[in-house]
Amino acid sequence: MKFTNTKVQMMQNVHLAPETDEDDLYSGYNDYNPIYDIEELENDAAFQQAVRTSHGRRPPITAKISSTAVTRPIATGYGSKTSLASSIGRPMTGAIQDGVTRPMTAVRAAGFTKAALRGSAFDPLSQSRGPASPLEAKKKDSPEEKIKQLEKEVNELVEESCIANSCGDLKLALEKAKDAGRKERFLVRQREQVTTPENINLDLTYSVLFNLASQYSLNEMYAEALNTYQVIVKNKMFSNAGILKMNMGNIYLKQRNYSKAIKFYRMALDQVPSVNKQMRIKIMQNIGVTFIQAGQYSDAINSYEHIMSMAPNLKAGYNLTICYFAVGDREKMKKAFQKLITVPLEIDEDKYISPSDDPHTNLVTEAIKNDHLRQMERERKAMAEKYIMTSAKLIAPVIETSFAAGYDWCVEVVKASQYVELANDLEINKAVTYLRQKDYNQAVEILKVLEKKDSRVKSAAATNLSALYYMGKDFAQASSYADIAVNSDRYNPAALTNKGNTVFANGDYEKAAEFYKEALRNDSSCTEALYNIGLTYEKLNQLDEALDCFLKLHAILRNSAEVLYQIANIYELMENPSQAIEWLMQVVSVIPTDPQVLSKLGELYDREGDKSQAFQYYYESYRYFPCNIEVIEWLGAYYIDTQFWEKAIQYFERASLIQPTQVKWQLMVASCFRRSGNYQKALDTYKDTHRKFPENVECLRFLVRLCTDLGLKDAQEYARKLKRLEKMKEIREQRIKSGRDGSGGSRGKREGSASGDSGQNYSASSKGERLSARLRALPGTNEPYESSSNKEIDASYVDPLGPQIERPKTAAKKRIDEDDFADEELGDDLLPE
Repeated sequence: MKFTNTKVQMMQNVHLAPETDEDDLYSGYNDYNPIYDIEELENDAAFQQAVRTSHGRRPPITAKISSTAVTRPIATGYGSKTSLASSIGRPMTGAIQDGVTRPMTAVRAAGFTKAALRGSAFDPLSQSRGPASPLEAKKKDSPEEKIKQLEKEVNELVEESCIANSCGDLKLALEKAKDAGRKERFLVRQREQVTTPENINLDLTYSVLFNLASQYSLNEMYAEALNTYQVIVKNKMFSNAGILKMNMGNIYLKQRNYSKAIKFYRMALDQVPSVNKQMRIKIMQNIGVTFIQAGQYSDAINSYEHIMSMAPNLKAGYNLTICYFAVGDREKMKKAFQKLITVPLEIDEDKYISPSDDPHTNLVTEAIKNDHLRQMERERKAMAEKYIMTSAKLIAPVIETSFAAGYDWCVEVVKASQYVELANDLEINKAVTYLRQKDYNQAVEILKVLEKKDSRVKSAAATNLSALYYMGKDFAQASSYADIAVNSDRYNPAALTNKGNTVFANGDYEKAAEFYKEALRNDSSCTEALYNIGLTYEKLNQLDEALDCFLKLHAILRNSAEVLYQIANIYELMENPSQAIEWLMQVVSVIPTDPQVLSKLGELYDREGDKSQAFQYYYESYRYFPCNIEVIEWLGAYYIDTQFWEKAIQYFERASLIQPTQVKWQLMVASCFRRSGNYQKALDTYKDTHRKFPENVECLRFLVRLCTDLGLKDAQEYARKLKRLEKMKEIREQRIKSGRDGSGGSRGKREGSASGDSGQNYSASSKGERLSARLRALPGTNEPYESSSNKEIDASYVDPLGPQIERPKTAAKKRIDEDDFADEELGDDLLPE
């Protein structure tokens, strides 16, 4: 019954629309509720009462009726609410019925109810509720979190391995790579237990294995590297892993297993798509290099010809030229050289020249003149010039009937290309080739022609001419051409060094030092100037400055025996024999067969009183060069002091063969026989010496004494000869004495002059003159064996080809003895792993 009454009440509130003949589509738009009319608010008593009093703050009266039609409160300025009824009698959205708020459909889902909070403050952002509760912490012990932490640790180990590799610590990089591999395998097992195998991180596995293989290869553990690469290549889950066969080919190439290297290169080439043109070209270059090292030049030619037809580059053109040179095909050499010349450099020099006076453009031009791109372009240009020059020097002597004609052909081809400036360098190389063939006139003629060209070539040609005349001891011409070279290019360190050499030769050491200093200011890496200024300070007796120069040079040239010897010599001049010995030992470690350095070590140990060490180094010097009289004399004296007469005899016999006009060596042989008790052999030696030197008084005295002791009849004859020689000696001395009394003043002057000349000659014989870095005359001696020979050995380094003196180094633009041919520089363009 209750349900029926409710339904009746609902039907009473339903108003049916009047039936009309036509529907009015625009009716109702101007209808509005009069409650919202604000024009009559001044006459509304209830509103005015609410404004003036707190009447509107009282809670509204809720009508409790069984009908669904309820009133809706209308908010006023003070928050009062007046209930309004719906036009159809149904409760309005948000109305309160029986203390329960009807849900607003647009805000909350239907069915959710909540008791109304009367009198609550307006808080749309719910700030009165306080701060939000903290987020729930993740559980660290969960399997997912453990897996994520393991992945992070593996990535960190891979990064540490790469960083250690970049720092040069290959062992640490390998250890980190191994740790990453172990943790990655543990991570895979953990992931398989938690998730399905499809969720394994393949990228992480690939990076760990690839890094491990790379570190194995860098540490020359090639077997382990190949096994690791095989694991990657055979795993079908890794996409594009076949390209790693190229790295496997690199390893086989390092192992000189050329057949397998070519096999893997070709397999990698099959894996690379044709769109990746650069990668395919590089792999083919590796195949060509492998064929060259295997000696299969025809196959290498096929590879490089294909490269030059598809994508020509400098290395391929250079190696192609070398291959044709190896097979001896002249015409193909010319064609390959022309292909090398036509390879584009792809360098725009015009962009580094500012075409206008715009300040902004000038700033941009200045900024890019020395940036990284510009440096790369310079390196590329320098590499191209190196390949072209080396190829030209290699093929020029064989492509024509003579090397001169070959150089002329190369010069013409270079002049017609983009490398016009290299033509003059080829002309200079042509002159150097003449010098190697010892055709100095042709070399000088070519250099004189080049000396008339532009400033750069003029300076280079004049520098070489100055070096040639200096080595020929024509110091006037050397100084003249050095001046021309310096005037043409004041910043040419070689020209300044040659000018300093000519001044050094004239004895003006201070002025020579100024030229050397200027050369070092222009080029701090000019080792010739630094070496020569050290010699200059040594001549000026400024030993500390000289030592500083040679120590700086030693930091640049770590294994230079010349520099090490000069440092040892300066320590000897400073009376520091221990340091001198230490530096000479370094010279011996560089050149263990240098007899002059070994004899110098023996001399220093002899001064220190260490006879055993002195004997060792003197004996080693004698083994490598058994013609040094000073060494032979010391060894003979050493065996006499130790009373090994038989061993001393062989050294004095060697000395008598080297200096057959010196009687003292044969007398020493006879003396050794006599002291050893072999009187008959001693007598025979004295007789033989007397026949060769009949006027030697000392030999006759020993003959008289020995024949008397042996009771021979020859004693009286030798005694008469001795008496006659002594009388002749007395007469000669009397004549000399009377001559001195008659012309003492003038003769004294002449003797003084002769003495001065003799001292100068001795200096020249002991020091010599440095025509090159490897030639010097051996010093002579006229002293008997009994006197200890303490002559100072030359202060400059001596190599096995012969000693040298301390002449300044000649800085030629092109060294005559340098090997410009680079047959083995095959441009191994292996891809980085």
